[in-house]
Amino acid sequence: MKTYNIFTNKPDTLPSGKADFLLASSVTKTCEIEGITQAGIPRMIPLTPTLDAEFIVNGKVYSLGELAETPTGVPTPAIITRAVHNLTPFSAVEILDLGVSKTPQNSTCHHFGIEPSGSIASGAEIDAKTIFQKGFKAGESYELRGNYLILGESTPGGTTTASATAAALGYDCREKFSSSFCNVPNNIKGETINKALSLINDEMSNFEKLSHVSDNMLLFCAGFIMSASRRFHIVLGGGTQMAACLLIADKLREDVLMRVKHENITIATTLWVAKDENSDIAHILSLLSYKPHALYTTFSFEKATIPVLKKYDEGEAKEGVGAGAAMAYAASTNIERSRLLEEIEYIIYSI
Repeated sequence: MKTYNIFTNKPDTLPSGKADFLLASSVTKTCEIEGITQAGIPRMIPLTPTLDAEFIVNGKVYSLGELAETPTGVPTPAIITRAVHNLTPFSAVEILDLGVSKTPQNSTCHHFGIEPSGSIASGAEIDAKTIFQKGFKAGESYELRGNYLILGESTPGGTTTASATAAALGYDCREKFSSSFCNVPNNIKGETINKALSLINDEMSNFEKLSHVSDNMLLFCAGFIMSASRRFHIVLGGGTQMAACLLIADKLREDVLMRVKHENITIATTLWVAKDENSDIAHILSLLSYKPHALYTTFSFEKATIPVLKKYDEGEAKEGVGAGAAMAYAASTNIERSRLLEEIEYIIYSI
């Protein structure tokens, strides 16, 4: 495996040393809109963040008899992150409960009194400023165990809320967000985003707009990285959703009279997102007031012996649960692609 810069395609890498891993687990009821996401088991999609959290911490799930997967059988990217942890352990693996349907079992969870956010089609009904401030305070107090932090997310339906959020804040990138689907349901996503944007107007403040169209993960993490980046290096493990966190933080810099210390921020995603024909993470990141450090790692399931894994290479799932950053972490510790593939398949056979 090799890691490259998203903008230059030249070899690049994560910071050196051990990394803590935090998973921002959150439910937006946007995920319950029929056909908008396949990030989980049909009719049980709100349980996905709980299952992902349990799996990366324990290597198995407790809240259901099976791991989250798409309707076509593609397993959650949590298998990638867990495989990396098995091969080159993170210095800590903990969960941020940002509004889940069920608390992850046998996991170290940080709770903030946050409930799942509503569907943006009818209004997310969240206090955006309060959620942002909770994230900011968490970033001020988080105790780093290793040399830097990887912050991943599990938020089904989150690319839709991320796209609506960016549009509400005036960013021109509505069609640039990725999806867990190979064939993106743009009509459903588009209708949902249009409904969300109809709830806001130019007289509203940024926080008022975000209260209608965003989700808890985006807002909390935007606040978290704004304060934590002044203390240590943060790797945002994810694709266009984590890019949206950076957009929010950048837009709010005048509202809160502070900006992220971008020298201490890296965003690390998968090859599947970086080269996705239906999205453009490089364009989204180019809208920031600074040029971020952005990476992707070359890994594929071309030689997988479990056929369903090859659907990742065909465009399903693509990213989530910090998979892109986990791959870069493995690459930085000289884990070979074949060894990671072997571990992922071992995990699946063992479930």
